[in-house]
Formats: sequence, C-alpha cells, structure tokens
Amino acid sequence: MHHLLPLLVVLPLLGAAVLVAAGRRLPRFAAETTACAVCAGTAVLALILLAGSSPPLVEWVGGWRPVDGESVGVVLVGDGAALGTAALVSWLTLSALVYSWRYFEEPPSGHAGSFPALMLVFQGAMCGFALAGDLFNAFVFFELMSVVAYALTGYRIDEAKAVQGALTFGVVNSLGAYAMLMGIGLLYARTGELTMTKIGRGLDAHGGPDALVLAGFVLVLTGLLVKAAAVPFHFWLPDAHAVAPTPVCMLMSGVMVELGAYGVWRVYTTVFSGPGGIPAAGLTRALVVLGTLSAATGALMCWYQRHIKRLLAYSTVAHTGLFLIGIGVLAPEADDGVALYLLGHACVKAALFACTGALLDRFGSVDEHALYGRAGALRGFAVMFAVGGLALAGLPPFGTALGKATAEEAVGGPLTVVYVLASAITAGAVLRVTARVFLGLGPRPEDADFETSGSDEQPETGRILGRIPDSMTAVPAVLLATALAMGVVPGFGALVARAVNEAGSGGAQVSVHWTPHGVLLGLLSVLLAVALAALAVTRPHRVTAPGWASPLRRLQSGHVGDYVAWLLVGATVLGALVLPGVPGG
Repeated sequence: MHHLLPLLVVLPLLGAAVLVAAGRRLPRFAAETTACAVCAGTAVLALILLAGSSPPLVEWVGGWRPVDGESVGVVLVGDGAALGTAALVSWLTLSALVYSWRYFEEPPSGHAGSFPALMLVFQGAMCGFALAGDLFNAFVFFELMSVVAYALTGYRIDEAKAVQGALTFGVVNSLGAYAMLMGIGLLYARTGELTMTKIGRGLDAHGGPDALVLAGFVLVLTGLLVKAAAVPFHFWLPDAHAVAPTPVCMLMSGVMVELGAYGVWRVYTTVFSGPGGIPAAGLTRALVVLGTLSAATGALMCWYQRHIKRLLAYSTVAHTGLFLIGIGVLAPEADDGVALYLLGHACVKAALFACTGALLDRFGSVDEHALYGRAGALRGFAVMFAVGGLALAGLPPFGTALGKATAEEAVGGPLTVVYVLASAITAGAVLRVTARVFLGLGPRPEDADFETSGSDEQPETGRILGRIPDSMTAVPAVLLATALAMGVVPGFGALVARAVNEAGSGGAQVSVHWTPHGVLLGLLSVLLAVALAALAVTRPHRVTAPGWASPLRRLQSGHVGDYVAWLLVGATVLGALVLPGVPGG
C-alpha cells in the first residue's frame, strides 16, 4: 500500500491541471463536480491508507531509495498522524468545495475551473506537507501552500482591500518560509542530510547542541509559527480572513493554521528531541510562553471585535496558543489531547466561518452591530452558530471537549486556567454574536471609532441572496455533526491517541476517555462563556474595551512593515527563550 502514498498529493494536483487546461471549455457544473470528485477520492484514499498504516508506510518517490545509507530522493511517511492530517485536509477541502458550489456569481474571464483548481492545489500542498519525510520537501510544500493561499486570499482582485490583505499574507508568510529555508540550510551543513530522522541522528552523533543547532531550530520554528499564527507572528491572519472568500477562510482557520502546529510537533519530535537537539526545558519554555501569550492576546482581541470574520480569526489565534502549550509540555497525554482538540476545532471553526459567509451573502455585512436583530429568520444558522460557540467552549460530548479535557489534565496547574479562560472568552464572543445578530437581545450596541466594523463588505455571491442555498446550510451542519461524533463514537479518542503516540511518543500507551474532572472543566468553561455573553448583551457598558487594551488593538495596523518588524521580534524572543536550555547558553 505504500506505493499509493504519492497519490494523496498527485491526485489533487492532476485534477487541478485538468481543470486549468479544460476550464474554459467545461461548463461550470462539470468543473465543480470534477473538483469535488477528485477531493472526495483523495479523502477516501487517505482513510484506506490510514486503516493500513501500522507499521508506518514509507515511499521513496520515483524509486530513489537510499544506497549505503545515503539518499537524494523524496520520501513520504504515512504514519497515523500524517495520514490522519491528510484525511482532515481532504475532508475540509471537500466541505469548502461543496459550500462554494455555484458560489461566485461568475468565474473570472469565464474560466469555470480557476477557483476549484486553486482549491485542489491547496489541498495537494497541505497533504504533501503532512506526509513529507524530509525537511526540504516540507519547505517546498510549505511554499506551494503559501503561494496558493496568497492567490485565494486575493481572489476578488477587483477589490483593493483584498489585494492588500493578500499582499500582507504573501510578504509575511514568504519571510517565514525564507527563515525556514535558512534553518534547513544550517542543519544540512551540520549533518549533510535532509531526511528528518537522519538529521536527528546526525545531530545526536555530533554531540550536544551549539549555536548552529540553536539557530537552525529558531529559524525553522519561526517559519512554522508564522503559519500557525502564534503571537507575535499572527498579524497577517485577521487581515487575510477579513478579505478572503469564506471557503478559503474555512481552510485557513480550519486546517492550514493547524498544520503549523502539527509541523512544530513533527519537527521537534523527529529532528530536535534527541541529545544533539534542543533540550526539553528550552522547548517547553518557548512554546508555553508563546502559547500563553497567543491564548491571552487572541482571546482578548477576539472579545473586542465586531467584524465577525476577524472575531473568528482571533479565536483561531487563541486556540493555536492552547495547542502550542499542550505540545510544549512534552507529555504523551497532552499530545493526544491536542490532536483530538485540533481535529474538533478544525470542523467547528470551518462551520462557524460557513455560517458567517451565509450572513454576508444574505445581508451584505459581517458587522455584529449592523446585523443586530436582522437574522432572526435564519433559525437553523442561529442554532449552528450557538452550537459552534458551545463546542469551542468545550461542551461535552463534542470532540473539542474531550481533546481539551485531556490536554487540560496533562498540562495541569495554572495552565489549566489558561485553557478554561481562553476557550470561555472566545466562545463567549461567539455566543454574544448569536444573541445580538440572530435573537436581537439587549440594547443596540454602540459604535467605537477604532473598531473595524465589516459593515462595508460586499456579498461574495455578487448579489444579496434572497434564500440561502441548501449546500451552504448543509455543510456547517455536517461539520458540527462530525465534531460531535469525534467525542461520541466509542474508541475514536483511543485511535487518535495510538496514531499520535506511535508517530511521536515512542509508542507510549495512553488512554483517552471522559473523566469527571474533564467534564466538570468543560462545563465550567461553558458556564463562564454563557455568563460573559449574557453580561455583554444585557450590560454592554460593563464590558467595553478598557483604555489599556486600545494600544494592543492598534498594533493590528494593517502596515506590512510593522508585521515584518514583529516577525523579527518574535524570532528574537524565541531564541532568547530557548537559549537558557542549551548548554553554555
């Protein structure tokens, strides 16, 4: 079965090539059907390979196998974590394609295959990144992912703000990619290897870590943390989400950002976790500090947004912080919890963006204040938005709740408080939007001069919809049902744990199951989220932004030069946090 691994990358790319070549002659129905069929086939293949991935599948593309221990080929590794990630990528891409069925009023230049082709290339790049067994080709797929995401972000090229958001995305993510490439170059100079496992063995054979290893680690992680949108590398994310088409936002927050966190886990456990890599204390310090900063900043900024897409983007930043904390404590239980939390979050966040897109196309706005009470007739979307908020808070029995509870118990102590507060605040913001927009509860909220409103957005369908298409309604419902199934289906958590532990925890035996403590923490987060939402709706003056929060909000300046400066600051801080753990540092 290992010979089928390359098809997870090749099938979407071939499908995209067909759509580009024949898109001008294909009717739109045929182009979009072809894209969905290719994406669904890739998802099924990923699940089939996942079922037979023990032991891990390894394929040297083109037959360039190692000779006398030396290799120049491209290696794909299909362990449970990689194939599970590829299956998630394919499932969410299929969801986004179904959601976008006849989405845009008219394809650009009459090319019906352009948008689905870009989505398939995006899928292929993300699958390739998940499966890459060597650092250089991980970088190649990383860059392909960024280039396509850049094009998709600025897809509505006739709008100046879409071009600006895409440019910001392109510049910041390209700099992150260059940092990653420089780090790979340093590691190659030290070990003469590009395969991740061989780099790890080469570093161990050389002895303890030194300045070169530290620099390589910091540069590689900088690129991955930019993609993960961790603070202070996160500024591109809200700007990109504000202008990107809704199906693209579903993939960015649903899986692309998660791939950054996955990359951090994969690279550390495979390359830097040995005696010649980065000591555990340094890695823990760096990820826990940056994760806590991301969770706090993302939650605070999420709470004070009225632009619903930006609100959800900052929620993603906050949850990225929680993922990094779980990875940083270096406990198998935390890894398992983060993996399950990540899977559930991907489906829930994609569903919330899908609901937001429906609001935009029905009312021509994503401004919480301008939409006050206008969406009362959309009862189904009201239910889904509320359920999505509760799932973000960690309401049992959703998969997000089981993953969050497992990670909370593993991190322990004050970090558990970070999990509870960050999830409650972000969920409270979503529930507040539900109460105001769909139910019209509380007094009409007052405007603030420095807020980005989202009231001047244009519907992505080219016109205001009188009725929401069934595809746009079904997709978020199915995604939320998937997130629920992750916590309800017997043995699913154990399967995720086994896949993660075999890939990165040396086969540690960890049991993932519901516990009274985890259920109580989930219910506590839900109650806190509901209380915050109720307070915001009934007494809005009690939750207005304090004066000290204004400078933090104004850091999201929209100037790409500022974001580049923060990227450099973040890389410096990352090095400073890791350095004390390095001997002689």
